[in-house]
Amino acid sequence: MFAVWMLFFDSNSLLIHQELNEDVSDLENEKDYYRNEIKKDNKALKELSTEDGIEKMAREKYYMKRENEDIYIIEYEDSLKIKEKNE
Repeated sequence: MFAVWMLFFDSNSLLIHQELNEDVSDLENEKDYYRNEIKKDNKALKELSTEDGIEKMAREKYYMKRENEDIYIIEYEDSLKIKEKNE
C-alpha cells in the first residue's frame, strides 16, 4: 500500500517526476533553439556592421538599387506554383 501511495498519490510521485522531466527536456530544447537564434542574429549583426553588408541586405531584401541600374527579379517555376496554391 505504501508503494502504491508513493508511486501515484504522493506530491513527489513518479508521475509528477516524469512530467517534470518532460518539462525540463522541453525547456532544454527551447534553450538550444534560442542559442542557435542568437548565433544567427550575431552573425547578421556582424555582417551589417560593414558598408558592404548593409548594401548587400538592402539589395537582396528590399530590392534597392543604385542610380542607372536595373533590377530583374527571377521567379522560378516551382515558386510560382506555391503562390498559386496559396491564393
